[in-house]
Amino acid sequence: MPVLVYIHGFLSSPRSSKALNVEQWLQRQRPEMGYYCPFLSPYPNEVQECLESLVESLLPQPVYLMGSSMGGFWATYLVEKYNLRAVLINPAVRPFEHMPAYIGKTLKNFHTDHTYCLQPAHIDELAKADVAQITRSENYWLMVQTGDETLDYRQAVEKYRGCGQLVEPGGDHSFQNFEKWIPEAVTFLETGRWPVSENL
Repeated sequence: MPVLVYIHGFLSSPRSSKALNVEQWLQRQRPEMGYYCPFLSPYPNEVQECLESLVESLLPQPVYLMGSSMGGFWATYLVEKYNLRAVLINPAVRPFEHMPAYIGKTLKNFHTDHTYCLQPAHIDELAKADVAQITRSENYWLMVQTGDETLDYRQAVEKYRGCGQLVEPGGDHSFQNFEKWIPEAVTFLETGRWPVSENL
């Protein structure tokens, strides 16, 4: 049975709007496809272990990935390690460069009461998981909106040059109207055919 793993963003959860949109769409349109969205802490080694264990428990059946923001960073790591396909939604590029701003501060999850405190060692953990240069360009479909107020969409366009790309003007970091692209995203995951390709 094919399985879709949705990887949520930094300080987010399976209750994020995009995660819920994907889960509900699959329930209606593709009930035969399994769905997983693990709750992830912001601690990189914990996230890496969780995602690797999940993927390895699901293989060899088809495993598809969707990753939003920091989830896109982790989806990239998994694509390169396990040769999977992924849809990346406003993905984080080199997120370890932004992490010093969070060190030593109390961080609260957007959807739960969980709190966290990052330490300098977490920056090193995240940097070790970074894929500086992708090698499986045919396995990615990038979705970015130029109005992303959190991340510079141009970094993702550059990193995933040669991959399928949907670059929408305007919008924001949440990727407005994401739900309308779910059918095309799932089609790419299943077939490897890019529904839209703008190689900038």
